[in-house]
Amino acid sequence: MPRFSFPDLSLEAFRRQLASVDALPQLCLLGVVSGLITGGLMVGFRLLLEVGAMAFMPAGDPEAFEGLPALGRAVMPVIAVVIIGSLLWRQPAAARKLGVGHVIERLTYHQGRFPLRNWLNQWWVGVVSVLGGLSAGREGPAIHLGAAASSGVGERLRLPHNSLRVLVACGTAAGIAASFNTPIAGVIFAMEVVMMEYTIAGFMPVILASSMGAVVAQLVYGSAPAFQVPTVSLGSMANLPWIVVTALLIGLLAGLFIHVAKNKKIADLPVSWRLSLVAMATAGVAWWYPEVQGIGYDSLAASLSGELAIDVLVVLVVAKLLLTALTVASGIPIGIIGPVLVVGAAAGALMGMAGSWMWPGNAADPGFYAMLGMAAMMGAVLQAPLGALMALLELTHNPNIILPGMLAVVVSGLTSRQLCRCDGYFISVTRHGLHPLQQPLMQALSRVSVPAVMERSLVRTLRMVTHEQARRLLEAKPVWILIERSRDDKPTLALKAADLARFLMEHPLPPEGEDGEMIDLLEIPGLRLDMAPIHLQATLSEAFSRLNDQALDALYVEHGYRPKQKRISGIITRGAIERYYRYNDRSPDSDSPS
Repeated sequence: MPRFSFPDLSLEAFRRQLASVDALPQLCLLGVVSGLITGGLMVGFRLLLEVGAMAFMPAGDPEAFEGLPALGRAVMPVIAVVIIGSLLWRQPAAARKLGVGHVIERLTYHQGRFPLRNWLNQWWVGVVSVLGGLSAGREGPAIHLGAAASSGVGERLRLPHNSLRVLVACGTAAGIAASFNTPIAGVIFAMEVVMMEYTIAGFMPVILASSMGAVVAQLVYGSAPAFQVPTVSLGSMANLPWIVVTALLIGLLAGLFIHVAKNKKIADLPVSWRLSLVAMATAGVAWWYPEVQGIGYDSLAASLSGELAIDVLVVLVVAKLLLTALTVASGIPIGIIGPVLVVGAAAGALMGMAGSWMWPGNAADPGFYAMLGMAAMMGAVLQAPLGALMALLELTHNPNIILPGMLAVVVSGLTSRQLCRCDGYFISVTRHGLHPLQQPLMQALSRVSVPAVMERSLVRTLRMVTHEQARRLLEAKPVWILIERSRDDKPTLALKAADLARFLMEHPLPPEGEDGEMIDLLEIPGLRLDMAPIHLQATLSEAFSRLNDQALDALYVEHGYRPKQKRISGIITRGAIERYYRYNDRSPDSDSPS
């Protein structure tokens, strides 16, 4: 009878498979799970906004600030700031980090692991900031909630850290897809803004997650696009120069937004001053122009259809931009993507109107310029041109807008970057002018976990052994011998087994009946490597950083979570990491734009 072997379907085998760079089927499965979870969370967040709006907003619409009395809508930002200030500022500074910036920070410096307190804070801060009439979006909360929940699944399953990185990207993409019904833009945003790299192994699970997130949202809210966009086109090529001028202006606006949002003078003010400034400024503008409050999607839709008056458009461009930037600079963690789109659309609509006055009959519709302005502003603020173009395509369902859209996004991005000296809003440049996530070496090493490269063939022993004990150590044919100074110590040195074998050949076993001298493994000729521990879940980038930080050449890999249950699974050396990078990171799918 033939014998059949069944694949190992245990969780431990799943973890081992994920440690490798080519664990595509396993990552795709995680992408589906992440998309479903994030889609459900996004639906839940939007339902929270709707339930809260039913208490005091006209028709239960979270965007209907225009229907409120002037005094009521002016008081709301003050109440929102008081709630956020009194509850959030009682907590440590680390607990006040929310939104997309927090996601990128946790991915960069914490291997994609998220604290629960921040995740819980994101729920109520997101709801209060939007319903309270601050100039805030819901995409930042959606990305944080999705990325942290997806990563949390990986942590509960104790998956290797390289898969946590992919789960963060999956949660990010699904959050954008469920919010805007734009699955392609969600994928590009996750890879361009959060992961800052493109790989096949990263794309496929993120595509699945984004698709699942959009499917869940469509099951609840339908498949209609986020905005009803009129059918418009470029018309005459004579519009191209005016599109360049429009994009140049929007690039300057993006630079202004980033400079105000990152202004150190505002950030250094006392907390009470900062919060009071946000509350009073928002209340003052909202008294006359409620369109600046909330996310502003209703104003965005009106900009696209040409229904807003000039004074309202001007207020959206100037006041909403400054209010959003001021709120962020003051330390209130809000989403900026929605407000940025509104500002860009309003600026584009104004430039479209100006073009119609100067070239009647030849200029494209102001709604067309509003669409371009929306993408140009998003691309310039985030320095994410491809993500902005995909959002433009999916939101308009108009492929004819891509050519002028490319021109607008590139010009606005260059203007913000070169003339205003602004990097992307979420990017903090460090070494060699690159964010840590953009550095090619760390990108490559972050895709693989320690088990894929470590040497598992090893034995442990005390430093003093007899000839017979030394020979028994070599019977297992180990590559490394880990030396312990005492029985209760962790190993601190690694010796090549070949060095011990060479010593035994040069110093044969003494005649039977003679004790012979004990062998001191710290004294025999050979290369000994100082070691420190690292956990089995760690990525090669974590291992490489620890080797550099502690000036070591090797790490022993621990498996287990309770102190008394930890065991050593292998050893990983600096040479093994360098060989992996040199020989295994040359495939086409490992290339990235950075």
